[in-house]
Amino acid sequence: DLQICQHRAPTCCTKKMEESYQAAVRRERTQSIQALNFELKYMIVGHITAFQEAFESLLRFAENRTSSLFETAYRPMAKEAAEPVKELFTDISLYILGAETTVESAVLRFFDSLFPLVYSRLINPGITDLSEDYTECLRLTRQDINPFGHYSKNMVTELSKSLWASRMLSQALSLGIEVINTTEHAALTKECSRALVKMQYCPHCQGLTLIRPCVGYCLNVMRGCLASVSELDAQWREYISTLEYLANEMAASHDLEIALSGIWSSINEAILHAQLNGPQLSATVDKVCGQPKQQEGNLSSANIVPVKEVTEAPKFVMAHASLSNKRREFISYMKRSRTFYASVAERLCDGDLVMRDSSTCWNGEDVV
Repeated sequence: DLQICQHRAPTCCTKKMEESYQAAVRRERTQSIQALNFELKYMIVGHITAFQEAFESLLRFAENRTSSLFETAYRPMAKEAAEPVKELFTDISLYILGAETTVESAVLRFFDSLFPLVYSRLINPGITDLSEDYTECLRLTRQDINPFGHYSKNMVTELSKSLWASRMLSQALSLGIEVINTTEHAALTKECSRALVKMQYCPHCQGLTLIRPCVGYCLNVMRGCLASVSELDAQWREYISTLEYLANEMAASHDLEIALSGIWSSINEAILHAQLNGPQLSATVDKVCGQPKQQEGNLSSANIVPVKEVTEAPKFVMAHASLSNKRREFISYMKRSRTFYASVAERLCDGDLVMRDSSTCWNGEDVV
């Protein structure tokens, strides 16, 4: 009553053993594909971690630099500006990691929070009563009177370009892991598990436990079994090309490092622009929001010191070099895996499974 290992000669197999063999080949096929995938998956997971660490390092550097700008050049508002600065960099970090947010909303939210501080601490330092209503009015007025000129929009444009490539690369790496995990657990068809049993275990039914399948026979069986996996070949090659494109974008016009390190400068230019246009802004704000209480003898803004370059260069250079090296190393490795899905059958038949240097092998029917 054997269904798979039928043979003219006497047999030492039973139907129950055939069923055990089918369970064994399913398990072995999954394990062998997992073993093939392991290195590729390990590389991608390792680089997801490395990229995220480099992103975080650059973000921390840019955030510290921006905080230092307020502490050294705009001391009257440094304490209150700390929260908006922190929020801005948290939003940027979430955006890179794929959160449903935009760079524009993060940057404009920051400038909305910044304007009441700039207006009450730098432009009109005599304001004593900064009620919630008045603060909210200043926030809303920012969108209409555009106190920061083109600097806020420029910052959105610069960051959007560079952060987009980083966000896409981050998402693409996660997609790669998903694809690999899916191929590991692709179900075997009934025909495939029967063909694998015939190739690997039917010789055992005649006591031939040391004989191995012929190379050509193994390749035919494996290609049949892995037809659905090898269909991924074209898409995988396309995926590798996309990774390469994103990595090049990050290194060229969308350089994340340059954009992040320039945030403090954009904010500084925006604040200086608002200060230069202080009288016009005050006139417009008074019309829209009314006049707040002023302290006698308007305070001068003499305690505002000229902005200096905030030096944290060594840390930045290290993070920049780390990200650039990781990018190059990763793309070089991924390019070598371009044919990964086209060659799965060959790699599964290469090794202990088949008889390489022997005059005899199993062809599915007999020893040849």
